[in-house]
Amino acid sequence: MFDILRDNWQLLLVGQYPQGPLGGLALTLILSVLGLVISFPISILLAVARVSPWKVFRVPATVIVYVVRGVPLVMLIFWSYFLVPLLVGHGVTGFTTLLCTLIIYEAAYLSEVVRAGIEALPRGQTEAARALGLSYLQTLRQIILPQAIYNMVPSIVSQFVSTIKETSLGYVISVQELTFSANQVNTNLLTRPFEVFLILALIYFAVCFCLTQFAHSLERRVTRRRSGAAASNRSYQNDSVLQSQ
Repeated sequence: MFDILRDNWQLLLVGQYPQGPLGGLALTLILSVLGLVISFPISILLAVARVSPWKVFRVPATVIVYVVRGVPLVMLIFWSYFLVPLLVGHGVTGFTTLLCTLIIYEAAYLSEVVRAGIEALPRGQTEAARALGLSYLQTLRQIILPQAIYNMVPSIVSQFVSTIKETSLGYVISVQELTFSANQVNTNLLTRPFEVFLILALIYFAVCFCLTQFAHSLERRVTRRRSGAAASNRSYQNDSVLQSQ
C-alpha cells in the first residue's frame, strides 16, 4: 500500500496538475469550500423566508427546501448536467455542473441549520427589539441573525465535512476530484483495487476526522461563551435586585 502512495501521491493530491487539469484532494477541497461559501448567503435568505410571517415568502422557500432535501444528490447532479447548459446557452464543464449542484444542495441543508439557530433564540429578544422600535428586518439583521449564525458555526463546519464526502459523486460526470483520481490509479494498476480504495477511504477519514474534531472544539467554545454570558446576565440581575431593595 505504501508503494502505491509513493508512486501516485501527486495524482491523488492535485490530479494531473501542472501538466494537466487540477484534480484529486485539492479539487475536492476547492469544490467543498466554494459550494459552502456561495450557498451560505442563499441559505440565509431561505431561512429568513421560512420563518417569515409573510406567506408569500414562506411557502415558496419551504417548497424549495423540501424538494431539494427530498431528492438524492446524484439525481440533482444529473439534472444540473442537462439543465445548466440549457440555461446558459452553451456547454459547461463538469466542475461547473457539480459546483452548481452543491450550491443548490447545500443552500437547502444550511438553511435548516440557520433556521434552527433562529428559532432556538428566546422570543423575548425579538419582542424587546420590536418594543424599542426596530422593524422586523432590522431585528433580524441586527439582533437575531448575528447570534444565530455564531451559535451555528459548529454545525456549519459539520456540514462542510458532509460536503467533502458529497463531492465524490462528481465521479459520475467525470469531475477529476479525489475519487476520480483514485479510480485512475486503480485503472493503471488493475490488480490492487482493495489497496487503492482503502487509501481513498483513509484520506477521506483523515480529512473529515480532523474537521469533525475542529467542529467539536468550536462547539465547546461556543457553549462556554454562552454559559459565561448567561452567568454574567444572572449576576447583573441579582445585583439590580439587591440595589433596588
